[in-house]
Amino acid sequence: MTRRCAQWLDAMKPAGFYGTPTYALHLAQEAIDSGLNPREFGLKFMFFSGEPGASIPGVRGRIEEYFGAKVFDSGSMAEMSPWMNVAGSAETEGMLCWQDVVYTEVCDPKTMQRVPYGQRGTPVYTHLERTSQPMIRLASGDLTQWVDGPNPCGRTYPRLPHGIFGRIDDMFTIRGENVYPSEIDAALNATPGYGGEHQIVITRESTMDELLLRVEIDEESAPDPFRNDVCRRMQTLLGLRAKAEIVPKGSLPRTDFKARRVVDDRAVFRNMYEQIKTETGA
Repeated sequence: MTRRCAQWLDAMKPAGFYGTPTYALHLAQEAIDSGLNPREFGLKFMFFSGEPGASIPGVRGRIEEYFGAKVFDSGSMAEMSPWMNVAGSAETEGMLCWQDVVYTEVCDPKTMQRVPYGQRGTPVYTHLERTSQPMIRLASGDLTQWVDGPNPCGRTYPRLPHGIFGRIDDMFTIRGENVYPSEIDAALNATPGYGGEHQIVITRESTMDELLLRVEIDEESAPDPFRNDVCRRMQTLLGLRAKAEIVPKGSLPRTDFKARRVVDDRAVFRNMYEQIKTETGA
């Protein structure tokens, strides 16, 4: 189906595209594997929502490099508006909060009190114009950071400079450190030699949680330097040690349409430990 979409884009030459960042990257790779050049699709504007990525430099840069188009990050919640009430402009990256349509606050997810500009929290939305089933302070459950300052386009709205980091409930904890999958995605997409797909495996050795990354490598890169680069970037980004397993390009399942890349098998170890305690009476 993705290959047929690439063929259609090549034949019809539309100016615009709307989808998720992971699908755009998968589409580009399918096109290349079919002998097509995504830049020849003629796309000028690419709009994204539904998942993090379009405001992350590593991901945004790869999409722009593949298609030669301007990338716009957008989207809030389907309950708020059929149009995007947080979105970038031609001059301003990230997401502007269009406050005269839907009023956006960024709040502490526990207290629901607004956090100061520059801090992280969850977006909370309120309808200002909708008279049919208006939503008042609807908490999104996402995580973002907001700022308030001059914007390149001249608009005076607050801005989410990095877009949406991810769902708060997507976060996992490794040895006391909170980790968001989108942060790992961003680091890998900025790593030379990255083959376009990865899996995040949370496991346990003895009593310690471990983070294992299964990462595809492109055909031109050497495995050992690439593995060392991945581990070094994870140490710098997350502040914790990660192991990297390098696999050939195309060997991992493709994550179209918001599919999750995280595999948490710590439950296996917990169940095993509980069974041992039951059997031994410990």
